[in-house]
Amino acid sequence: MQAVEERYDYLIVGGGSAGCVLANRLSQDPGVRVALLEAGPDTPPGHVPEAIRDSYPMPVFCGERYIWPELKARATAWAAPKVYEQGRVMGGGSSINVQAANRGLPRDYDEWAAGGAAGWAWDDVLPWFRKLERDLDFGDSPLHGGDGPVAIRRIGPDAWPPFCHAFAGGLKATGLDYFPDQNGEYRDGFFPAAFSNIDDTRVTSASAYLDAAVRRRPNLRIHANVQVERLLLDGRRATGVAARAADGTLLRLAAAEVIVSAGALQSPALLLRAGIGDGAALQRLHIPVVADLQGVGRNLQDHPALTFCHFLAPRWRMPLSRRRASMTAARFSSGLEQDDPSDMYLSSATRAAWHALGNRLGLFFLWCNRPYSRGRVRLASPDPRYAPDVDLNLLADERDMKRMAIGVRRLAEVVRHSALHAHPGDFFPAAFSPRVKALSRVSAANAWLTRVLGLGLDLPAPLRRRIVERFVTGGQRMDALLADEEALHAFIGRSVFGVWHASGTCRMGAAADPDAVTDTEGRVHGVQGLRVVDASLMPRLPSANTNIPTIMMAEKIAGAIRARRRGVAEQPPALAREH
Repeated sequence: MQAVEERYDYLIVGGGSAGCVLANRLSQDPGVRVALLEAGPDTPPGHVPEAIRDSYPMPVFCGERYIWPELKARATAWAAPKVYEQGRVMGGGSSINVQAANRGLPRDYDEWAAGGAAGWAWDDVLPWFRKLERDLDFGDSPLHGGDGPVAIRRIGPDAWPPFCHAFAGGLKATGLDYFPDQNGEYRDGFFPAAFSNIDDTRVTSASAYLDAAVRRRPNLRIHANVQVERLLLDGRRATGVAARAADGTLLRLAAAEVIVSAGALQSPALLLRAGIGDGAALQRLHIPVVADLQGVGRNLQDHPALTFCHFLAPRWRMPLSRRRASMTAARFSSGLEQDDPSDMYLSSATRAAWHALGNRLGLFFLWCNRPYSRGRVRLASPDPRYAPDVDLNLLADERDMKRMAIGVRRLAEVVRHSALHAHPGDFFPAAFSPRVKALSRVSAANAWLTRVLGLGLDLPAPLRRRIVERFVTGGQRMDALLADEEALHAFIGRSVFGVWHASGTCRMGAAADPDAVTDTEGRVHGVQGLRVVDASLMPRLPSANTNIPTIMMAEKIAGAIRARRRGVAEQPPALAREH
């Protein structure tokens, strides 16, 4: 087919949490032409699929329509690769995630700055967190924004279902205090989880930043269902991209600056295919070396996580018509590293899945907030049709294994001290296996099957435990795990997974740092006209879900780009926000 050729000032690769922000902010200048390319479908106002709008995320997350089904990752060095659900839809991860609006802690960003990312300390990033948010609970205040694009709210204790109160009772009984704002108090405790949602509808970066008015801008072009196959370079300068539309049309798009915002797994792959990365590894794949940057694809981080379920007697269940299921969460300290508090995170959901079986199970997510282990993204092939090879390497550092074991014991203690816990066998490990994921897909057959399985759980406790051990845990019992440290470690090694917070693979830092890939504005060292702006830049994973920090980073770098274009120094955003 004949290639389509276009030229822009800014070409943004990836319409995810960062890309939508950049498209909005950069196109506010009518003197520049901006293009946004997204490999998945668009979600324009009035045409957002109901599955994405839904407050309950699991049906869209467990499907294959809005992810890269061929993208897989190994959780540990000994694990088989499994699908790693990265968003392939306008809004990216913000369109399929649990909608958590967690910023992390000030120490996370102070550590970035101390490690070489000057200008990214907590006092530097707070104004940009405020700029992005419209906090429906705390409004415009020193710590929160009141009129930004992303609506953020919480469901407080007065509206919690009985399950949340029971869980909170266990947390309080084990020494944690309640506070109302996880983004405003920086200590251990439990709280109503903040999430990006309004009127019981998900807020994505696409719905927040690409509304009808923004889309009408004559200087903004949005290409959906267009996959970038390679970056185009002239020597050590990026000049554009080669892409392919869903109908096979080839596009050659030129730009004064290319901004890669494809996520922490796809962004480094694009750089590597362009000859930007570890020179020796590139030569083994017969890729000409443009810039020898050994950090590309390294420093991969995710929060190591485990899931557990608890059978819910009828009085603890929530009607299926109530969509929001995850409301209560907690931070706590393992005590393993005395100078590293709040290194563990625990969230709960009143429903483990959309169906009748899931409604009989409460769900707990446990993860390590401060992982030391590091993984890597490599190319499996220079051919863009092949997904990159991803090793999360979650438990490579023994401190992460030890803290996960401490976390499991702490969760078990919380459950024992809660009103939920009438029968010991009703609390059990629940791996997010391919079989569980398949059962989570919305279909008439799954609805029928889960009704049958759900009725089985309502049998007397001894029979219920047999069903759970036979069909869910493979005979694994919590009391046996807790009684044997070696068995507990083996279970963690088998069951741990990443909680879809991939980051760090193009980390920012000084040019003299051999592991840094970009400067503090996302500009790739040694290559002109090329930036990376997404979670790839994070030097260390914050103590948080990554969506809101990624949006903040895009806001901050967009501000720097616009300031530089005007020939002025970057300034924190004014209280009067731009929309």
